[in-house]
Amino acid sequence: MANTKFPERGIPKEEVLQSLDAYRAADGDWQHGKTWSLVYYAGEEITALTEEVYRKFFHTNGLNPFVFQSLKRLETETLSMAADLFHGDGQVAGSLTSGGSESILMAVKTYRDEARLLKPHITQPEAVVPASAHAAVEKAAHYFGVKLLHAPLAADLRVDVAAVEQLITPNTIFLLGSAPQYPHGVIDPIAELAALALQHDLRLHVDACLGGFTLPFIKELGGNVPDFDFAVEGVTSISADLHKYAFAAKGVSALLYRNAEIRKHQYFAYGDWPGGLFISPSATGTRPGGAIASAWAALKFIGREGYLEITRGVLATTKKLLEGVRAIPELEILGDPPAGIFAFGATHLNVHALADHLEHRGWVVDQQVNPACLHFMVTPAHAGVEDAFLADLRAAVAEVKAAPEQLTPSVALYGMRAAVPDPAVVNQFIKDAYSRFMTEGGEFSFEGLV
Repeated sequence: MANTKFPERGIPKEEVLQSLDAYRAADGDWQHGKTWSLVYYAGEEITALTEEVYRKFFHTNGLNPFVFQSLKRLETETLSMAADLFHGDGQVAGSLTSGGSESILMAVKTYRDEARLLKPHITQPEAVVPASAHAAVEKAAHYFGVKLLHAPLAADLRVDVAAVEQLITPNTIFLLGSAPQYPHGVIDPIAELAALALQHDLRLHVDACLGGFTLPFIKELGGNVPDFDFAVEGVTSISADLHKYAFAAKGVSALLYRNAEIRKHQYFAYGDWPGGLFISPSATGTRPGGAIASAWAALKFIGREGYLEITRGVLATTKKLLEGVRAIPELEILGDPPAGIFAFGATHLNVHALADHLEHRGWVVDQQVNPACLHFMVTPAHAGVEDAFLADLRAAVAEVKAAPEQLTPSVALYGMRAAVPDPAVVNQFIKDAYSRFMTEGGEFSFEGLV
């Protein structure tokens, strides 16, 4: 950890800002489309508005809606707009959270607590989720004591519904599907999962954290997007991040339930505290008012027409990228992704080495396993960088082919992962490596841990 002492006296504002600019110099270049994840940038006009709105509500706190009535109104109106987008009726209720992970955490907690009340015979609650479900589902299950049963994926990388049904037991309390799932950008068969949920008296959560605020507009533009929201009977909750394709400030996500009767199980209340009667809707106590206000402002400012225009641009950029990747014989797009989220693998080529060569050219890409592939999320910031990226991608492929045995950092990292089949051992390695990285800096690797 950095040996930074607590300052004896303040330093000038200019020096503070210069230091921060220097610290940022090594960050990924998201403004110019060099980063393929983490940041959703739709231009300076939208960014300037959300920054201004955030400053207006900088000191407000969503912890207490009785004091900050403005935040209560902004939150309920934002949730209402989201419910309308997702074909909800007047009964839909929800909360804004700090992001997709918290939304998923709260959904799992809600269904666990509901089962405790309505199905007290279940002592070990279970849930059936796709193997491709976001890791936040694993975190939520770990935190809240829910056992996850993982259904395999079909050949099209969507969850195998027949396998889901086989995994349902008397202890199952909910099912989960993704729209789209993170690794490959494909949409799970939500209608079929919903039918299973109704048949077995189960809840169904749709994780639309990544694509919730782009899929409806893709569908309106004629894209191949099946019903995935409250239009499907049997869907009981949806999570969708506003700081992704809705372009609000980080971090804010919408978690919606079919009705308020379900939502009440999300809340935590404690009436025996000397500090007074305590009620909290989600995992966090303090909730930054700026994030809530920015979500409301983004939806109001951009509107349906604006989102349709943004979506057209993202789809055009994605189409050009997909065509360019498919034109490279060694690469293969995985599945049939309908949105600006996709992954590609490689034949007779190590994609982890390919990622390192792209990183050397300034591109920040996400690497995945099972199968090994590279992951991309397209935003308006990527319009205009397609030719440069595809040129670098072709050059990187040629370099990896010319030196197939080269041990790049990612090849070593993911090679170690493949060489150790025990997940518990791998998990401990990851914790150790991350701890060392956060303490000592340098490369994130497993070197010296085995």
